[in-house]
Amino acid sequence: MIFGTFAPQGWKTELSGPADSAQRWSPSEQWKVVVEVTQLAEELGYDSIWVYDHMHNVPVPANESIFECWSTMAALSQLTSRIRLGQMVSCAGYRNPAMVAKITSNIDVISGGRLDWGIGAGWYQQEYAAYGYDFDSNADRIGQMAETVEIVKMMWSEPQSTFEGRHFSVKGAECDPKPIQSPHPPVWIGGGGEQLTLRVVAEHADRSNFGGNPQEFAHKVSVLRRHCADVARDPSDIVMTWSPDVFVRESEQEIAAAGSQSLWGEPEESWRAGNLVGTPEQVCEKLAVYADLGCGGVVPWCADYPSTETLELFATKVMPEFR
Repeated sequence: MIFGTFAPQGWKTELSGPADSAQRWSPSEQWKVVVEVTQLAEELGYDSIWVYDHMHNVPVPANESIFECWSTMAALSQLTSRIRLGQMVSCAGYRNPAMVAKITSNIDVISGGRLDWGIGAGWYQQEYAAYGYDFDSNADRIGQMAETVEIVKMMWSEPQSTFEGRHFSVKGAECDPKPIQSPHPPVWIGGGGEQLTLRVVAEHADRSNFGGNPQEFAHKVSVLRRHCADVARDPSDIVMTWSPDVFVRESEQEIAAAGSQSLWGEPEESWRAGNLVGTPEQVCEKLAVYADLGCGGVVPWCADYPSTETLELFATKVMPEFR
């Protein structure tokens, strides 16, 4: 199984400072936390470290620090040596596709070939409006994502690229240096829309990423496999991954005392049922169910950040059971 984890980047206001302290962290102190947790994840044996591509906090904008996706990637590439670098997921509507090709290629080179490129159609409408991006229909945003993938993969491999699509075009675009991974960095496409998004996954992705409880996950898997059959793609070529919350404690008493850690206010019972929440043994049992359904990797969000207790327990007591 692939095991990634997120850096505490600030999107979920986890960098405001310890809950038991009235002293807020300065931006420099916040960045130190990002770096220290990333380096700890590398030491603990995680395969990859991930960041979100957002500028406003959730569940509502809160004027709390969020470190920008691609500049964070560039910095972390120079502060680590082994761990892979991913985005869950970069938003197709936020950047010109040719520029995305250039950014991703550079990150792959300067990291020594450690880029995992995540791409999605985007959804945070408030953020779109705040930054002046057009929030088009679902179909158009998914179309933009698909064309972005086509352009980027073309520019990663061709000396000059020309593409004329419905949403984007390039004419003789060059992208040098090329990525150093062969044939190219893995392409992760996030989203579980059954008619359009999973079709794009079948056509273009090396990794999928969608969620849901076991029944919902199994259904998405079956839909993706049907799309693969339609485009003559072997579904085993696509590693299916999941990005739940994770919250691990040594005892059931500690889990119960913590209650729901859902950022969205989800009740404890349903939050625990749909995420990797529990003791190490309970989390292993849950993860085994998804593995049996075809899940080939997880990139969970540590719900107790800035604490690293879950990060460490998951690495030492869960990951070894699946390797």
